[in-house]
Amino acid sequence: MRAVNRAQYTTQTTVFKEPVVHSSFEDKTGTWQYVVADPATNRAVVIDPVLDYDANTQTISTQTADDLLATISENGYHIEKILETHAHADHLTAASYLQQRLSSQQGFRPPICIGKRIREVQARFAARYGIAAMEYENAFDHLFEDDEVFEIGKLEVKVMHLPGHTPDHIGYRIGGNVFCGDSIFHADIGTARCDFPGGSAKSLYASARKLLELPDDVKVWTGHDYPACPERCEAVPWMTVRDHKEKNKHLANDAEEDDFLTLRKERDASLAAPKLLHPSLQINIRAGRLPQPTSGDQRLMHLPIRISGTTW
Repeated sequence: MRAVNRAQYTTQTTVFKEPVVHSSFEDKTGTWQYVVADPATNRAVVIDPVLDYDANTQTISTQTADDLLATISENGYHIEKILETHAHADHLTAASYLQQRLSSQQGFRPPICIGKRIREVQARFAARYGIAAMEYENAFDHLFEDDEVFEIGKLEVKVMHLPGHTPDHIGYRIGGNVFCGDSIFHADIGTARCDFPGGSAKSLYASARKLLELPDDVKVWTGHDYPACPERCEAVPWMTVRDHKEKNKHLANDAEEDDFLTLRKERDASLAAPKLLHPSLQINIRAGRLPQPTSGDQRLMHLPIRISGTTW
């Protein structure tokens, strides 16, 4: 039985100044997804939704995304935007599926949004996987500028450019919260890997410092968690800036940049490629759209092969 951890948090300190945050943990990929709502208007956004994918059978399904739809329906939310922090390499996005379902349910097609540097990521991986431009150009409805500001109902959201894990990576500051995607993880994990094309440990260090310069009580909601029993058995969606300053294994006690770069380089060298790397990138640069069917009515994804020895 697939375990889904769905919890509701409120960070409300003054009337209508803070969002209600619903966190949902997808345990197969260790991904945190969020529905973030303005309690004054019931206007909301979805952040980093997951599309289920079975690599053994090459089967895509929607149970995790349907759980998000249930949360939205149960609370009477109107989704204004679907937000991505970056083009993920470890899970498939459900953005396009949710957009289609929500368009029918609420009579409004919520735009899929991401940072403006997605273009370079799309071009790089489209060339690698042989994806036609028509399948990914204009896949995203809105590309955010750095520091762009928009509203969820009466709540203000500010876009933060947080490169390092990927060059297109952004986060979202909403009241006393920041949704940081794959930049800072739980304190006992530290930070995200930087060995993907366009990744940079130096940039990640600067992004982490930007996050830790926020007020101490700001909640940093992460994009992933990988709890390991017996040390820690439960996934945790957020820690405060103060928590990270004091406890984050890569950043605590004003960690120096050179030390961080050495640590991050050594750690990245030991990591295997994500299990869903190839399907994730091919779907995610399309904003979650499926590949166009072939003349035989098959939807295909490419899998690179390595050849050892002589080619023929």
